Amino acid sequence: MAATSGPIDPPHLGVVIVTYNSADVIGTCLRALMAARDVVLHVVIIDNASRDRTNAMVRETVGPALLAPAQAGEAGISLVKAGVNGGFAAGINMGLERLARHPEIERFWLLNPDCIAPPEAPAALATYLREDPQVGLIAHRVVYADAPDKIQIDGGVIDQRTGITHNLNQFAPVSTAPPDPARIEFVTGASLIATRAFYEAAGPMAEDYFLYYEEVDWALRRGPLRIAFCPDAVVEHMAGSAIGSQRLGSVASPFSQYFKHRARAMFLRRHFPPGLMGGMFWSLAKAVQLFVQGHRAEAHALLRGFFGKAPPRGVMAALSTEARARIGY
Repeated sequence: MAATSGPIDPPHLGVVIVTYNSADVIGTCLRALMAARDVVLHVVIIDNASRDRTNAMVRETVGPALLAPAQAGEAGISLVKAGVNGGFAAGINMGLERLARHPEIERFWLLNPDCIAPPEAPAALATYLREDPQVGLIAHRVVYADAPDKIQIDGGVIDQRTGITHNLNQFAPVSTAPPDPARIEFVTGASLIATRAFYEAAGPMAEDYFLYYEEVDWALRRGPLRIAFCPDAVVEHMAGSAIGSQRLGSVASPFSQYFKHRARAMFLRRHFPPGLMGGMFWSLAKAVQLFVQGHRAEAHALLRGFFGKAPPRGVMAALSTEARARIGY
């Protein structure tokens, strides 16, 4: 994962991948990282108690080069079993804590297991504005894996009146110019670069969201550090393969609806309380739209999430005992 023809002193980039029932995608993600050039990768995979062949797929893909859990954070690829599904942020924090022990790592890459990075992308993300101490987060272009000519996100913005987040340049062709970095208010957690300065200033991610809005909350804690946009890296994303997030041409699952709207209400209460009323009306309107379209389970889950009720039976059944305790049920 470090080319011999690259710079004399290639950068060290820490990578955290949180998996949960990711057997169908993690192999492709890791093979792409193993082809990275001109960079030393420290990859820590945190498995949130997957019930499928995720762990076996990691071992098969990496082979004998897989590091022992005690070596997590060193150069190479390691697998750490969390034992419980504590949510996205809990897994990320577990990985970051291990990577932060290694001072040679200048930046941390939060990467979803359903993302595919071309060989040149990691080095570009590790070196872009490397000497600028004011950079806290780095966004870059993320495209749909099943429609790579369309942008999924170039960084995001927040509507404080409702808590709704918007993906900059979503669905636009890849020929579209990158956004002005000054417009970007957060970076998608699917593929996010955080500098060590940011991590030391903002601290770990808030774990009580469980899913969604963790990276939005995190970005608002950056203080004077700024968000930059790296134009030289593009990552493909299969978008919500494990938890049923909305994909191109689909409706998000009840599981996704519940946790996204639950997290949005929490985010508003924490950062923009005046937006709670607008957020409520937006959720009500969205629920009506889903109901009219015949997506009754999704509408029901959405409303229960926003109003802080227990998950619907089908969503609850998908949660482990530990996950239920994490969200208070």
